[in-house]
Amino acid sequence: MPNTAPLIPLRSLVLAGFILAAAAARLLPHAWNFTPVEAMALFGGAYFASRWAAFAVPLVALLLSDLFLGFYGLMPVVYGCVALSVMLGFWLRGRVNVLRVGAAGLVGAVVFFLVTNFAVWATAGSVSDHPACSIGLVECYVAALPFFRAQLVGTAVWSLLLFGGYALLSRQLPALNARPAAA
Repeated sequence: MPNTAPLIPLRSLVLAGFILAAAAARLLPHAWNFTPVEAMALFGGAYFASRWAAFAVPLVALLLSDLFLGFYGLMPVVYGCVALSVMLGFWLRGRVNVLRVGAAGLVGAVVFFLVTNFAVWATAGSVSDHPACSIGLVECYVAALPFFRAQLVGTAVWSLLLFGGYALLSRQLPALNARPAAA
């Protein structure tokens, strides 16, 4: 009897669909830094059985949305922080609950804030629209606090939508609960 297993399992398609939909939402009008980026990375890390897919799907989704939004010099730092958030998502595997997702989202947002704003400050000579960054590192972080606040709220809301939406859907489609072997 021939193998009738689908080429891409339903679970992987649904996970990728959730992440791609969240990435597409970046193209809609939204408050500055109120984005699904951290939540996408955590979600991918938590649910994709394949570590390769856990990194690839959120990063490719981010890249696809950035094709429309544009690129800037610090993109490698941003993508590196997103990859770190995928690794935080690995900590959630098999233990997803509100408290853990909230803690991972907070840690991911803090790391993103610290690393990306350090990079902005370190390259301040080429960042003319950030005068505080040419003064000092503390001033750079202080100037970024409003964006950090929006990132925290965005991560919380998008985590609720992704993790909560997937939990609700998996109750309706039990096939989503079957974890395939990691590739």
